Amino acid sequence: MKNSIMITLCKARRAGCRTVVIAFTLFSLFEFAALAPAFQTFDGGVVYAAQKVPAKTEQKSGVSGSVFSNDKASIDVSNMAEGYVMLKYTGGKSVPIKVQITKKGGENYTYNLSSDGTVEVFPLSVGDGDYTINIFENISGSKYALAFGKTVSVKLRHPFLPFMYANQYVKFSANSDAAKQAATLVAGKATDLEKLDAIYQYVVKNFTYDKVLAQNAPAGYVPNVDAVLKSKKGICFDYAAVMSAMLRSQNIPCKLVIGYAGTAYHAWVNVFIENVGWIDKAIYFDGDKFSLMDPTFASSSKSSPEIYKFIGDGSNYQVKYTD
Repeated sequence: MKNSIMITLCKARRAGCRTVVIAFTLFSLFEFAALAPAFQTFDGGVVYAAQKVPAKTEQKSGVSGSVFSNDKASIDVSNMAEGYVMLKYTGGKSVPIKVQITKKGGENYTYNLSSDGTVEVFPLSVGDGDYTINIFENISGSKYALAFGKTVSVKLRHPFLPFMYANQYVKFSANSDAAKQAATLVAGKATDLEKLDAIYQYVVKNFTYDKVLAQNAPAGYVPNVDAVLKSKKGICFDYAAVMSAMLRSQNIPCKLVIGYAGTAYHAWVNVFIENVGWIDKAIYFDGDKFSLMDPTFASSSKSSPEIYKFIGDGSNYQVKYTD
């Protein structure tokens, strides 16, 4: 089965994109199910492929000894072993708030945080180790001051857990439209690979690229998953967030990856399938490996060897961070 679909390539800009139309033929992931067990992946290859997906636990909050705060902010690490923390700004100022999460010896992950006291979830996505979590408040112009910070030692119950729960970028609940749509799409599907295929095909066949938003996306833009699902329009970040929410709602681990495709600032999705491993290349199979899974590229495309070649070359994709 082949699907002819148009493609839009995001050109490099943080807050916007210029549109270039390219084309290729999308092959169904389901066609490659029989080949999947032979697939070798990064992050340990067959070692990870043999691992079982862990069960998720109910979210905890306010566990004694796990909440740190002052009069400006609070850091709740009650779910630290599950791979995420819950943060809240309580300083009472209507100013921009920034969160910086840094694993010792690693990169700084910087996010926005609501100033209205809303609790937001952020992942601990770089594995076990010491993390410093800092919350900053804007004091003037581009200047920020530390409102509150804490260093914690993280030991994950399982390395996949940061990529199984909702967070600020991949926001969903059991009652959200994304979770309900995913449940409908996977009904009757026996394997996670079949479920992945059903969700993937739905996104790439039904969504269109939002050129207006691409040109006008505000700084710090974060997808509203259910709103994007309703409109069936979005930019690369939206596509990746919706697909990630659907997969995670079905307990399928997936990484929303943000970085560069060539020179384009971009977002895509890597998925873990039991007995297969982490699929970071999943649009076509060349007899040895899958090409990079990229819902934005696939949803806007027709048949083209050039885009096959581009997506199939992992060196074209540079990861900035993973949520």
